[in-house]
Amino acid sequence: MGTLVISATAILVVMGFSNHVLWLAAVALLFLYVRYGRTGDGSSAASAPGSAPSAPSSGASGAGGRADSTYRAYRARRDRQARWERRYRRERPLEARRQERQK
Repeated sequence: MGTLVISATAILVVMGFSNHVLWLAAVALLFLYVRYGRTGDGSSAASAPGSAPSAPSSGASGAGGRADSTYRAYRARRDRQARWERRYRRERPLEARRQERQK
């Protein structure tokens, strides 16, 4: 996957000498790959302090639809999600009750 993204970025940069929009496309491609394309448990954006995880979803996977690579990563993600949900309910009891009624 990484090789494909690097080669696509190189092609966009080479073609971008005549069209600067392709430079922007190359930068966007690299950004999306770094942000969402990597697999494994080295996701620095999701584990950075002060960043809130995405809203809880009713589906089995809250990590953008990708499967966890190991059981340990799955447990860590599940525990983070449970902590976030408990904190949300504690800090916003009225909103949590309203959401429960809508289900």
